[in-house]
Amino acid sequence: MIEWSDEGAILATRPFGETSVIVELFSATHGRHAGVVRGGTSRKIAPTLQPGAQVSATWKARLDSHLGSFTIEPVRSRAAAAMADRLALAGLNAVCAILSHVLPEREAHAPLYDRTIALLDLLGQAEVWPLAYLRWEQALLDEMGFGMDLSQCAVHGVNEELIYVSPKSGRAVSRTAAGEWADRLLPLPPVLAGQGDASNAEIVTALGTTGYFIEHRLIKSLGDRPMPVARGRLIDAISRSA
Repeated sequence: MIEWSDEGAILATRPFGETSVIVELFSATHGRHAGVVRGGTSRKIAPTLQPGAQVSATWKARLDSHLGSFTIEPVRSRAAAAMADRLALAGLNAVCAILSHVLPEREAHAPLYDRTIALLDLLGQAEVWPLAYLRWEQALLDEMGFGMDLSQCAVHGVNEELIYVSPKSGRAVSRTAAGEWADRLLPLPPVLAGQGDASNAEIVTALGTTGYFIEHRLIKSLGDRPMPVARGRLIDAISRSA
């Protein structure tokens, strides 16, 4: 028998048989890991098995290759914060959907896990959450090997008037270097380069650029998959709160 215990956040659930549920858990040590929760549809357990919930989990299986089963205890619910407003709910759903979509199964990503928990703990703080989410998407791209290099112009090597990002290389491009190719480049608003606070409208522009690399680089590297629709709902919620 193989067994381990860890703390993590629930990313997704789906029915398994008449009374059980398959849970996807994201933890620092075991990454995205699935297991069956017996009786997971019961009134006692079901409220705990919500996306975003922080739980303590023990996983057991006869062989490592098996699906295995979880025993789960609640640590912290984020349901109240998520249901408090449209932005928080959209944010929680987007984070969980993207991670469920792109994380390799059973591969640890401890730095991304820490960033994710910190982000989820900010749910309900509408004044800081959009910027924190943008930084999280940048961290996601970095962690998965598709990060952008915004330190200097890819063409001229300068670090002045960097206003574009190359969709091919992910590197910054200056105004003068862009020339006639400007309409084929992605926008590089100051906030994307880490230059302080920004309006939600500027953050939405920056999320258009990070979203390009998530959809056309990260997700496409995993096969023919679409961008999770939950992310589009989040962008819409941030736009409405601008």
